[in-house]
Amino acid sequence: MGMTRGIRLGASVVALLGACTVLSGCIGGPTYGTDKTSGEQLMDDIGNSVMLRPPNGDKKIAYQPRGGLVMPGDQARLVEPQKSLASTTDNPQWVENPEDMRDRLKQEATENERKIGYNSPLQTQNNTMRQLSTKEQLEQYREARKLEQGLYSDKRRYLSDPPLDYRKLPEEAASDLGEPEKKKERRRKKEAEMASGKKSWWPF
Repeated sequence: MGMTRGIRLGASVVALLGACTVLSGCIGGPTYGTDKTSGEQLMDDIGNSVMLRPPNGDKKIAYQPRGGLVMPGDQARLVEPQKSLASTTDNPQWVENPEDMRDRLKQEATENERKIGYNSPLQTQNNTMRQLSTKEQLEQYREARKLEQGLYSDKRRYLSDPPLDYRKLPEEAASDLGEPEKKKERRRKKEAEMASGKKSWWPF
C-alpha cells in the first residue's frame, strides 16, 4: 500500500509540475488589449466555472429611466401616417384575391340557398344552361386536349408558354415540308429489296 501511495503522489506532483510548466509560457505573454494575460484569463475562467457564479455578480447595474416622448407645441400640425397600399380593406381599387372571392361566393350561396330565384356564380360560371350538341361537345373536347398538350399558337395562356414568335415556323420551312414519312418508308423498303435481290410476292 505504501508503494502504491508513493507512486500516486509522485504522479500527481509530476502532473502539477507539467501544468505549471505549460502555463508558465502564458504568464508573461501579451494581454491583447486587456489587463490580464492569456494564462490569467484562463485561470479566471476555470475558477468562475468551478465556483458556478456569474462574473461581476456583486456589481449592481444602475438602470436609468427612459426619457418621455418629446411632443411639439402645436400637435395639430402633425402629419397623419400614410395608409398601407397593400391592404385590401383600406384600398377599394385592390384586386380581390381569388381565394377570398371563392370564400365570399361560398358564404353568399350558403346564405341564399333557400331562395328560389338565386343562382350562384360558382354554379353558372361555366354553364350556358342549355344542352350542347354532339358537334359542340366534340369541339370542346378537342380544345381541351389542345390546351392540355400545348398544341396552340394563337396566344399565350400560361406564364410557362414561350413567346408566340418562337412558335412560328420560318417561311421556307412552312412552304417546303419535305417528303412524307410513308413515302420514305416505302422507298427504303424497295431499295433494300433491290439490294438483296429478293422480291416480295405481295404487289402492294
